Amino acid sequence: MLLIDAHLDLSMNALQGNRDLLASAYTIRSREQQTPGKGRGQGTVAFPEMRRGRIALSFATLIARSTGRPALHIDYDSPAQAYGMAHGQLAYYRALEEMDVVRILTNVDQLDGHWSDWIEWEADGGVEGEEPPLGFLISMEGADPILYPEQVEAWYAAGLRAIGPAHYGPCRYAGGTGTEIGLTDLGRPLLEEMDRLGMLLDLTHLSDQAFWEALEIFDGSVLASHNNCRALVPHQRQFSDEQLRAIFERDGVIGAAFDIWMVTPNWRAGQQSSEGVYIGDVVDHIDHICQLAGNARHVALGTDLDGGFGREQSPCDLDTITDLQQVPLILSERGYKESDIQAICSGNWLRLLHDVL
Repeated sequence: MLLIDAHLDLSMNALQGNRDLLASAYTIRSREQQTPGKGRGQGTVAFPEMRRGRIALSFATLIARSTGRPALHIDYDSPAQAYGMAHGQLAYYRALEEMDVVRILTNVDQLDGHWSDWIEWEADGGVEGEEPPLGFLISMEGADPILYPEQVEAWYAAGLRAIGPAHYGPCRYAGGTGTEIGLTDLGRPLLEEMDRLGMLLDLTHLSDQAFWEALEIFDGSVLASHNNCRALVPHQRQFSDEQLRAIFERDGVIGAAFDIWMVTPNWRAGQQSSEGVYIGDVVDHIDHICQLAGNARHVALGTDLDGGFGREQSPCDLDTITDLQQVPLILSERGYKESDIQAICSGNWLRLLHDVL
């Protein structure tokens, strides 16, 4: 089944992590065997595995924080540095486009044409090595690289279509995970400019205060690109049922994340193995959202695979991103009908993107 993944930190891994994603995940692991750092030698995502797993479209991120709480290779001392890094990440995606490895999708005609090409490839037998290019929708995780709200239009012109105002900690535009900070003085004009341009607002990582404030200001389409359920994993990083219902009311979509500290309660990174946590446990979050909504219209995939971790922090039955093909099988085993499985695997993201693009 063709899949859409709404959150992959591809440029971060390629540039800050110096991973050649044109090589297979196994080759990258081999190259990193003697490289220190979290997730090194444990990667799950590379372009050959994305093609093999039929990840026809993904939301490819730009991420470069400037929070005043520096973290190596992701947080910078000034917004100007964050701006430069994010544009470097965008340039990486454009280079891949020049090489016909990917297509950057910015309007509905491009989206429809790209999806039709993948459907036609499958109809012709899905021969490995003859896949169309991978489709990328460019998103920004944490708006820190945007120097000021009026600059959003320039980013839009460069291809950016979705923005999450915050990441972890106190960000320039809003409070993120681990804070009780709402929108900053820059936050409201950022959202107003995004609304004017018809961009997607990614609610992921917003503090509870910033979440509700953002929904009051922003009238456009919303998503939570990589977010799980607080009812199953009681942590501020997840959304409560009340927050999930608010997204349903806006006809938004939540992407189920595969980072296992977000999948199972009380899991501790660096202290526990991934044994005993399965892709089926991610499907529990998908099912919770479906039961809460009363339909399968508002949930999809947003894996965050290799988002600063690797196999050691992914479900134990996931070796590479190719194994996302287990999701439709598990949903079928649980009694989901074919149309709902297709909606979860791709249709819900396609609907949302049609509304925006």
